[in-house]
Amino acid sequence: MKLPCSPLFLLLSVITVSNPCYAKISNPNVVIIYGDDLGYGDVGAYGSKKIPTPNIDALASQGLKFTDGHCTAATCSPSRFSMLTGTHSFRANIRILAPNAPLCIPVNTYTLADLFKEAGYDTAIIGKWHLGLGSKEAPADWNSDVKPGPLEIGFDYSFLLPSTNDRVPCVYLENYRVVDHDPNDPIFVGFSPKQVNRIGSTAYPDGKLDRAAMTYYPSSHGHEHSVINGIGRIGYMAGGKQALWDDETMADVFVGKARAYISKNRDKPFFLYFSSQDIHVPRAPHPRFHGKTDLGYRGDATVQFDWTVGQIVEALKNEGLFDNTILILSSDNGPAYDDGYVDGTTVKTSKANNDQGHYGAGPYRGGKYQIYEGGTRVPFIITWPKEIQPDTSDALVSQIDFLHSFATFLKIQLPEDAAPDSRDTLDAFLGQSKEGLPFMIEEAANALALRKGEWKYIEFHPSRYNPIPLKPELYNLRSDAAENNNQILGNPEIAASLKAQLDALQQSKGICK
Repeated sequence: MKLPCSPLFLLLSVITVSNPCYAKISNPNVVIIYGDDLGYGDVGAYGSKKIPTPNIDALASQGLKFTDGHCTAATCSPSRFSMLTGTHSFRANIRILAPNAPLCIPVNTYTLADLFKEAGYDTAIIGKWHLGLGSKEAPADWNSDVKPGPLEIGFDYSFLLPSTNDRVPCVYLENYRVVDHDPNDPIFVGFSPKQVNRIGSTAYPDGKLDRAAMTYYPSSHGHEHSVINGIGRIGYMAGGKQALWDDETMADVFVGKARAYISKNRDKPFFLYFSSQDIHVPRAPHPRFHGKTDLGYRGDATVQFDWTVGQIVEALKNEGLFDNTILILSSDNGPAYDDGYVDGTTVKTSKANNDQGHYGAGPYRGGKYQIYEGGTRVPFIITWPKEIQPDTSDALVSQIDFLHSFATFLKIQLPEDAAPDSRDTLDAFLGQSKEGLPFMIEEAANALALRKGEWKYIEFHPSRYNPIPLKPELYNLRSDAAENNNQILGNPEIAASLKAQLDALQQSKGICK
């Protein structure tokens, strides 16, 4: 069955490519800039008064700013998995991945990168990965080719922070190889000192035994295994001293790689997934950003992220590509505060605890890890100067729908088993309609929620921290956007109806199946 094709696409479909099954428009590039733990209220365009974000605000003013745009889950690996595969992470039991986790996307999965590659685009991922590398049968060997990884699921080029910046290994990976790898200092990664106690490899302090080694700032909880660059990490690492990243220059390195990629591919269409490490812990912005806010490392790291956005926009403009580039800016989940380090960021999970005049979730409750709106409602901006008119949209949209929507845009029929939870919301993404999703699932580690109309139903599950699940909750977001007043007792029929729908969706093979 052919996918529906938007009127805008038909109007612009002027170039026929070698594949006779579809026609393409004049090849707009597509760039996704993905912030990490960037909250709805961390950006000026969404209400922040304490953090200057002029580059992001400029995108919001010249493109489409969504007020109800979501990642799929309140944590990073699940959201990234869903965005790239069009599948809710609960179907694959995806959680925050460990440092040496295998690739969590099966190599036969049709991904967003596969879609663009099929359409004739060059494809790249630059930045944080955190979707695993290697396989269960053949764990990642950091001293040889590290695969399978992004190149096996549709990307032509990758320059990675392999896991995330608070986890080992603290090295960059370009395509299959560790950058600046020294074979005389082999790299080993594990969960105990014994697993990485290798003769001939550089040894790093164990934060559990030597907290004084954490000279950058100490850990507040967890993050006390191998200490790299004076910062405690999750997991143990040995070797690779020559290949270690510098936390404070990471944004510069990723921007440099993005600029080079854009320049190299200026004469052909490309899809760039730029996945920033900012503002995830450990927050270590370059010294030139220190003091740019009065919110400490977290605020300054947000200014650095905004600078990163400006650099990518500038690179596109310098190559004459910006006007015909679809640029999407968003985040993998809502804000975190004290997320494992004593970096001057106080714990703020509600406005009542806010003592710095800034609340990362804006008007919403919660943040990272939590099922409330602050966990998944994030900055969500789409620009395409050639076609998208500046506007604000209240349409309910989700990153999980990129795959199906771009398939419609590119007039490519998805494989039968691909993207089971991805729906076509192209018209909303392009500003052609203010109608968004009729319903949507939100995920957290201990809960699922169903958004439908003005209502939100939450169902909690047992977790490591809460073995006895909380009772279900129901909120009317039209009258109570901050989710302060649980209305489940007064609306049993609505709760029962939403529960039945959520149960059916969980048991299904996908929203679209």
